[in-house]
Amino acid sequence: MLSRVADSIYWMNRYIERAENYARFINVNFTLALDMPMGKEEQWEPLLEITEDILYFRKKYDTVDKEKVIDFLAFDTDNPNSIYSCIAHARENARTVRENISTEMWEQVNSLYLLMREPKFGSGIMTREPMLFFREVISGIQSFRGITASTISRSDAWHFGRLGLFLERADKTSRLVDVKYHILLPSAEDVGSTLDLLQWAALLKSVSAYSVCRRKYGYISPNHVIELLILDRRFPRSIYFCIKEAFLSMREVSGNSDGNSYNIAEKLMGSMHTQLEYTDIQGVIKDGVHEYLDRIQVDIMNISDAIFASFFAHSNIDK
Repeated sequence: MLSRVADSIYWMNRYIERAENYARFINVNFTLALDMPMGKEEQWEPLLEITEDILYFRKKYDTVDKEKVIDFLAFDTDNPNSIYSCIAHARENARTVRENISTEMWEQVNSLYLLMREPKFGSGIMTREPMLFFREVISGIQSFRGITASTISRSDAWHFGRLGLFLERADKTSRLVDVKYHILLPSAEDVGSTLDLLQWAALLKSVSAYSVCRRKYGYISPNHVIELLILDRRFPRSIYFCIKEAFLSMREVSGNSDGNSYNIAEKLMGSMHTQLEYTDIQGVIKDGVHEYLDRIQVDIMNISDAIFASFFAHSNIDK
């Protein structure tokens, strides 16, 4: 497969996964704001921390409020990570490789792009039905995933797409847990409070893990949430699961049949997979949850750089 094609398919999937995560974060935070106890301020700045858009946001706005954050993360064409920008980037990447993806995939990406451009959406969304809009985005992206799974052969194109999807998902899951654990509560007195429990529940709902956590553990606690979202072997949004699936696809695109690693990206991903496999929740807590997740994020960035160097370095596509 040409590096240009692999690059576009990889980034098409990363951008679509990023757009879904942003839509999930905003939608759940909007619901959480409605459930906040009396006297507690809504917290929108943590969304900018999760997405690492806080510095650019502050260059553009003097204050943080709900309307500005939602507009910035959802519709701002100057923000390269907004939902609109991500879907536009995904569509452009899909357009350049239409012969390598199914017609149905292209049509669904294009439909998502047209949804973002509808006049009824945009900066005036807060005066209408914002939660309905974000659910439409999430539903559309989930439809894209289903269409992809049922219309594309399990070739290199499939595996490069999975690399993009699962690395992006692992990164956003790590940032979501890190922000909640490290900075979200306003004071130590709130630990274990109604507000604390609401925030942990909102975090689980943002990754569709609330029911999973209740079924597995019986009740919600910080340690249970951390274990589920970092180390669970079966939940498809846990960091362990994402890295395991990305590693399997990495071996496929590397043509690795003897178990040895032949490129730096595969070596780094194999090392990260092994580390996660032999870690338990006690080890994470002992190291410090924030410190552990910080290392995870650095590892994912290093793997992303290594994938570019190993497979895409000769691509002329500007990301």
